[in-house]
Amino acid sequence: MKTRSVGVIGGGQLARMMIAPATELAIDIKVFAEAEGSPAALAATVVGDYTNFESVLAFARTVDVITFDHEHVPLTVLRGLEAAGISVQPSSHSLNFAQNKLEMRKALAELSVPCPNWAQIEEAAALDEFIAANGGFAVVKTATGGYDGKGVRVVQSSEQVRDWLALGKPLLAEQKVEFKRELAQLIARNLAGQIEVWPVVQTIQRDGVCAEVHSPAQGADLQAAEAIARTIAEGLGVTGVLAVEMFETADGKLLVNELAMRPHNSGHFSIEGSVTSQFEQHLRAVLNLPLGSTQATAKHSVMLNLLGVDDQNTFVEHYDHAMAKAPEAKIHVYGKAARLGRKMGHVTATSNSSVDEALAIARTAANALLQA
Repeated sequence: MKTRSVGVIGGGQLARMMIAPATELAIDIKVFAEAEGSPAALAATVVGDYTNFESVLAFARTVDVITFDHEHVPLTVLRGLEAAGISVQPSSHSLNFAQNKLEMRKALAELSVPCPNWAQIEEAAALDEFIAANGGFAVVKTATGGYDGKGVRVVQSSEQVRDWLALGKPLLAEQKVEFKRELAQLIARNLAGQIEVWPVVQTIQRDGVCAEVHSPAQGADLQAAEAIARTIAEGLGVTGVLAVEMFETADGKLLVNELAMRPHNSGHFSIEGSVTSQFEQHLRAVLNLPLGSTQATAKHSVMLNLLGVDDQNTFVEHYDHAMAKAPEAKIHVYGKAARLGRKMGHVTATSNSSVDEALAIARTAANALLQA
């Protein structure tokens, strides 16, 4: 039987974490990296510009399917690959809704998915009118290019985004939701339409970046979260892992905030916390293999992100101390150069007793990595 092969565009930590399950399944994984020494360097067969169609096409012709570490590959490149007969998963049609927040909101409205109030904004007067109609605030987002808090501003006046309006590109204005907590529902879908879901998780953000993930989210409406994710995955024709980020309001209502069509930070817990990790599941899905069980391996799983504290600490320096202090924790470091605030790795822990026990284990390891 011919060995299956997957090409991943993007050499970041998500591509890195696909390497282990690919190896276990004898899948030939190749990475199109942006630079030398990327986190996924072990599988990087090409280093180049992912906006250059000819370079990407030459890479794509060496694999069975193309998938992604990020969502920034231009749609023109992806459509060109598809026109050349390359299997792109998720497709350019689906990725459009992850790349463009305005297109996402329009599609979700057509699917009757619950969302915050929103409007397309092209001039200051329309934004000020939206702000007045939504409690004096608006969350304004650039339609493309934003992530981890970038391209997002909470405003009370159009003056606060005058520079964005001057660019002449439509903006997305959203209601500033008073939410109880933030949740994320991960779901996987293969080309045959088979779907598997993980339990909805709670995500805790600090300074616009995910700091902690608790699985499962205690007291959440699991059926409602799953129904929303299924509607989106099927309605948008998503292949692979889809992360649906949501707000939970005080009355328990769920409102969709963002979409990611790839493995996601909120699913890292699944490496140890699920029978099938999001990384293995993504490979299965884009190759149209039967999907694996998402059953939990323990009652509670947590993930803590390791964010850079300076330009020196890569965390590997403190392995001995952290492993001795918290032998139950699992440490994942991405091999990145140290930088303040950068996602350098994560720690996971599981418990059959309580989420507090899992958190204590993970925090002990994380604190030890921060200071020996």
